[in-house]
Amino acid sequence: MKIKFIGAAREVTGSKHLITTAGGKKILLDCGMFQGKGMETDGMNRNLMFVPAEIDHIILTHAHIDHSGLIPYLYRLGFRGSVICTSATRDLCAIMLSDSGHIQENDVKWFNKRRIQKGLTPVEPIYTELDARACMELFISVAYDRKFYIDSNTKVKFTNTGHMLGSGTALLEITENGKTTRIAYTGDIGRPVNRILKSPEPFPQCDYLITEATYGNRLHPHLQEAEGELLRVIRETCVEKGGRVIIPSFAIGRTQEVIYALNTFFNEGLLPKVNIYVDSPLAVNATDIFRLHTDILNADVAHTMLNDPDPFGFNSLYYIKSSEESKKLNTHTKPCVIISASGMMEAGRIKHHLANSIENPNNTILAIGYCSPVTLGARILNGAEEVSIFGVKHPVKAKIERIEAFSGHGDYSEMADYLACQDAAQVKKVFLVHGEYEAQSSYKKILEAKGFRDIEIPTAGEETEL
Repeated sequence: MKIKFIGAAREVTGSKHLITTAGGKKILLDCGMFQGKGMETDGMNRNLMFVPAEIDHIILTHAHIDHSGLIPYLYRLGFRGSVICTSATRDLCAIMLSDSGHIQENDVKWFNKRRIQKGLTPVEPIYTELDARACMELFISVAYDRKFYIDSNTKVKFTNTGHMLGSGTALLEITENGKTTRIAYTGDIGRPVNRILKSPEPFPQCDYLITEATYGNRLHPHLQEAEGELLRVIRETCVEKGGRVIIPSFAIGRTQEVIYALNTFFNEGLLPKVNIYVDSPLAVNATDIFRLHTDILNADVAHTMLNDPDPFGFNSLYYIKSSEESKKLNTHTKPCVIISASGMMEAGRIKHHLANSIENPNNTILAIGYCSPVTLGARILNGAEEVSIFGVKHPVKAKIERIEAFSGHGDYSEMADYLACQDAAQVKKVFLVHGEYEAQSSYKKILEAKGFRDIEIPTAGEETEL
């Protein structure tokens, strides 16, 4: 048996790891899209390093696009195997992949206008919204903590990681020549205390461990501290300066956490009397899915729902669906809070709100999640005095703030604590993926101090015998 690391190798997007068994079965762990490098990622996404039609199964740890976003592309190129995931992951993929296909089509239209002007041949989108809808027929939903028999020699079980709705560590048991090998792939690991989701749960012992290292060299502040900071930013910006708070947020997970925190402030009479706008059709639809999967939500949310039937809605919260409503926010003059995707500020409606708000010193741009180093979000957070948005240069005059505790990724201490469910002496090898090399190198030392040995940081395209 061998494993090939294709994406999220010494970087944080494009998660794809290919297992090929001795019998020739090909199992892909996640099928993520590379993000955050503009059209440069187009070539990276098209270069799969495998033949899609030869893939038998995709084991999907969660629905974020950097883990699921190329499934429609594989479908377009002939993949007809199964996509195995939790039920919440399937429900989220149904809307997220469709939204991604729509974005691919729109981005290519804009890109082709420039190519045609230069006399160049137009390009095709990686996949379309129709491809995204069609690939959903391949999805198979599996409940948490239930072994699913892919075939007589292969089993998989998902254990909750608390990263996002439906996320799970996948434990594969693969039997070859009478010997069973246990491979655990954590996907992304959540924080031990989440505002709305249940905490991560221990997963069974493995022989080989593939795990993330996004925050392998950083610690997060406490969640309660983050909520206090959120309230402070809103008060200072909206009440004291009469400005607006722009919150770039991932439509799934972070947006719902922020809404839930604001809902709590509202119920406690702490939220200033300003309107809150969630300007992301995907976030609106995703929030409806959160309402369907209350069994995955934590005890605090369940308790809140005893007196508040909708923890994701209150009188001053407005969900924006149409583009016409979104455009009206650009001429909105009253203090307000606008939550919009994407979290890295690379695509979606957030770019319009940034273009209309970033030059006003009364406004605040509040980042609440990870931004890959090459993204617009990272440039803003790193102190750029001027940024280009839609080809127009804008001086950065708004106040820039960051609250990392809303991140869905555990820090190095929290990730290491999660892995404590494993007897390190029984783990033959650890592969660190999904992280910048500096963070991975630091995290490797932390895991070594915890007793893990033979820790590798694979490069893209590297293949290893197990």
